[in-house]
Amino acid sequence: MSNSTHTFAADPRNADIQININGDLFPRDKAVVSVFDSGFILGDGIWEGLRVHDGVIPFLTQHLKRLWEGAKALDLELGLDRAQLEARLYDTLEANAMREHVHIRLMVSRGIKSTPYQDPSFTISPPTIVIIPEYKSPDPTLNDRGVRLYTVYVRRGYADVQDPRINSHSKLNCIFGCIQAAKAGYDEALMLDVNGFVNTTNACNFFIVRKGAVWTSTGDYCMNGITRQKVIDLCRENDIPVSERNYSLVDTYGADEAFLTGTFGAQTPVHSIDGRQIGSGEMGPVTRRIRDLYKGLIAAEVAQ
Repeated sequence: MSNSTHTFAADPRNADIQININGDLFPRDKAVVSVFDSGFILGDGIWEGLRVHDGVIPFLTQHLKRLWEGAKALDLELGLDRAQLEARLYDTLEANAMREHVHIRLMVSRGIKSTPYQDPSFTISPPTIVIIPEYKSPDPTLNDRGVRLYTVYVRRGYADVQDPRINSHSKLNCIFGCIQAAKAGYDEALMLDVNGFVNTTNACNFFIVRKGAVWTSTGDYCMNGITRQKVIDLCRENDIPVSERNYSLVDTYGADEAFLTGTFGAQTPVHSIDGRQIGSGEMGPVTRRIRDLYKGLIAAEVAQ
């Protein structure tokens, strides 16, 4: 059974959620977009994953900054400003009376096409903006058993092919990696960069701990996650040695600890990689300390 960082328990309340499409609310079973939408036809769009804590979306400024940067790279005009989109997000939460244990998928596509073709000039509508809030919490038992990673053949690519730092709808290479890991009987895929150095998983940023020092990739070939950066910042602020560097699978197999970061799971320990147990196979002391520091950071963000 898969123990991926996105494993969660089904919540019956999600059957009755209202989904925001272009500012209008629809029941889950009525929330649809056109078959001519750019996101459906081409994966032409961008997205953000957001968490809700005590009615607050932490680090929303950073998430929206990344969204707007991705939109600019794709030459996509959202048709509203950041304050308007923020208001739309909170209006959606209010309409659903949601305050805790909520995950939001915010998606923006280029809009509806006149015909199924990639040229943006064939777009005949404003962008499609969808907000899906769901009651969804990470499986807490993952903190005890950790995830099992498998190194896959699919690489994180060059920026001039498809820049992996854009949070785009086009995630086919990650899906290939996810499938390969699942077929091999593992939970998630560990992906290398074009030079053969350890980079990220198909869904999360990746860290190891060696002799008390935290290592992560250079960031040149991965999504520069909001949680990833918060962990780096927390380490620097709390005298935990941290470096963004190139390192190999040999370094990884010999690590004392390993963990993944992401908006949904925060920090999730890694049990093993390619059948090799990492450290004790449990959440290590450095990972645990970072988790505690991150919880404090979330509490401070909510209090503000």
